Amino acid sequence: MMTIHIEDLTLEVIIGILDFERTSPQQVVVETKINYIYTENNFINYVHVVERIQEELKTKRFFLLEEALEQIGTLLLEHYPAIESLFLKISKPNILPNAHVALSKSWFNSPQHQKIEFHEKNI
Repeated sequence: MMTIHIEDLTLEVIIGILDFERTSPQQVVVETKINYIYTENNFINYVHVVERIQEELKTKRFFLLEEALEQIGTLLLEHYPAIESLFLKISKPNILPNAHVALSKSWFNSPQHQKIEFHEKNI
């Protein structure tokens, strides 16, 4: 198992529901952790992952961080079937004067984890 860490990916994008967020780009910071099955002929190019995240955030003009997380997560999982688990976090460091705001989500794609989740739900 290999883990890709992408940290402090900083972009200026249109994202948010407030009037000023729809007209002026604001800074967002993306963090991701991707666990995947690595073999000699099967690896995930982290440069391509960064490019996909940037493209989604810059072109989609999301209203909610939740929507951005869901769409980026789905895109990565569909494009890279070797992903076993994915953690994605998007922060708005400048939206409030005294706090950084962020949302995150984790996805688990491994058959082992799915069995554990199913078992736990039935306890």
